Amino acid sequence: MEITEQNFESMVAEGKPMVIDFWATWCGPCKRLAPVIEELAAQYAGKVIIGKCDIEENPELTEKFGIMSVPTVAFIRNGELIDSQVGVAGKPVYEQKINSML
Repeated sequence: MEITEQNFESMVAEGKPMVIDFWATWCGPCKRLAPVIEELAAQYAGKVIIGKCDIEENPELTEKFGIMSVPTVAFIRNGELIDSQVGVAGKPVYEQKINSML
């Protein structure tokens, strides 16, 4: 799922925790992380909104969450950043952070 400046507020309004993978097309580590994000999206479907945000197409959202490098996975509750993971980590790291939001 693509998360953009245009659909962000409507997703927050759903009231579910959000996990946003901030990435860029030129970022090699971002490409390695993509399958893990897809697995997590399937695993937590219906409980957590999990998607990707292209930093070059969404500069305001990138700035709002203080994203300085990619990939950065942001963990958001009620539209507020509560945790983040910079760089590529193993799937259990993301699962632990997601479970702490549920």
